Amino acid sequence: MTPPLPTSVPAPALTLPALLAEQQAAQRRQVTDYAERMADLARLRAALQRRLPDFARAMSADFGHRSWHESVASDGVPVLKEIDHIRAHLRQWMRPSPRAVDGNFLPGRAEIRYQPVGVVGIISPWNYPVNLALSPLVSALAAGNRVLLKPSEQTPRTAALLSEFLATLFAEDQVACVLGGPEVAAEFSGLALDHLFFTGSTQIGRLVMAAAAPRLTPVTLELGGKSPAIVAPGFSIPLAAERIGSGKLFNAGQTCIAPDYVLLPAADHAAFIDALRALVQHAYPDWATSADATSVVNQRQFDRLRGYLDDARAHGATVTELASTAAAERRRFPLTVVTGVNDRMKLMQDEIFGPILPLVDCASVDAAIDYINARPKPLALYHFDQDRRRTQQVLERTQAGGVCINDTLFHFAQDELPFGGIGPSGMGQYHGHAGFLTFSKQKPVFYQARFSALSVFRPPYGKLANRLLWWLTR
Repeated sequence: MTPPLPTSVPAPALTLPALLAEQQAAQRRQVTDYAERMADLARLRAALQRRLPDFARAMSADFGHRSWHESVASDGVPVLKEIDHIRAHLRQWMRPSPRAVDGNFLPGRAEIRYQPVGVVGIISPWNYPVNLALSPLVSALAAGNRVLLKPSEQTPRTAALLSEFLATLFAEDQVACVLGGPEVAAEFSGLALDHLFFTGSTQIGRLVMAAAAPRLTPVTLELGGKSPAIVAPGFSIPLAAERIGSGKLFNAGQTCIAPDYVLLPAADHAAFIDALRALVQHAYPDWATSADATSVVNQRQFDRLRGYLDDARAHGATVTELASTAAAERRRFPLTVVTGVNDRMKLMQDEIFGPILPLVDCASVDAAIDYINARPKPLALYHFDQDRRRTQQVLERTQAGGVCINDTLFHFAQDELPFGGIGPSGMGQYHGHAGFLTFSKQKPVFYQARFSALSVFRPPYGKLANRLLWWLTR
């Protein structure tokens, strides 16, 4: 018999400041060594693999319905792969790294040592509530830190299950999960943490950074923004539509790196829409009841998306829905294409975060580059082209948190590629070695030799010091 999902867990016996103090004291007493970190990660992996069905069930209950395949593929597999990748490389990452010494300082030597920063705070979002909580947690533990986790209150069953799950694996002075709403998040952001890691909207990211600033808490902000997709002239329209549409429909578009709008010539709009319609009809023959279609997480988000369409129509856009809207009571939002867009429309100002796809008329790749560069730097950029010269132009002339050529989303899944934004789409990065470095203090160390020529450069300065300065300034 399947056990019921937790809807709440007992509040921690300690207040947030007391929890922080407890973890800081534990960190001062003992820093986990290589064997302990490897054991922690192995235990977490085994437990997550065992509890994945429970997490998938909790996420589906929180969303109203969430595709089982998408839950396992996006919230389970990446965390398992991340743990495997870290465990395969952790010994190497933890070793002191030798550095070259300026010739004037020989025979001294130098190195970088990697130490945990201390207590890391993680505020995770609702759209991938397991992955985006556990992935930074895994990196922080690999670097030897203690962790306070604040999951999103908008997916309460998953948050409660995360709290219960982590409490069975770690002592409270190593990993503690704190539940609550915006008031708890605000207090959490103002704690004297050694590092604060936040994933969410740019708007909330500004508040988190402002709350952390008085204590000079270092922050990593994984935000979002409007990630463009360029379809170059001559590229296969059916192939571009299949890959862009699949990226947009995954998790009902509730993905920070979902393609937000498409730049392509106006002459290709009709064919692109027809190809998207064929994709929807093939992937979701019965949109209203398909087990593969994920619902919008709550009514507020559903109404926000409908508001974008109402606003776009009011500003003269053409709105084309590619599936029946009869499933509104289940918050099944159809893939909807919007043409004739302009910057006055809210959907061209805000990150859409749902299955609405504006098409922007762009006659050339050069025009697409200019359009992107006139706007805030995106978290992701997608370019569809078989011309290597034009592709190189896009890579050289644009800035984005990450780029995927001829597909969408998959750059996120590469263990050797760091993930993070730039400017309004975020700061800092994680995944793999980048995550280990984010949560480590890279301590530079210089070892002086017993005999050093520079010993002459100490007061009282004399002729040797004068000659040394003369030689160094040539």
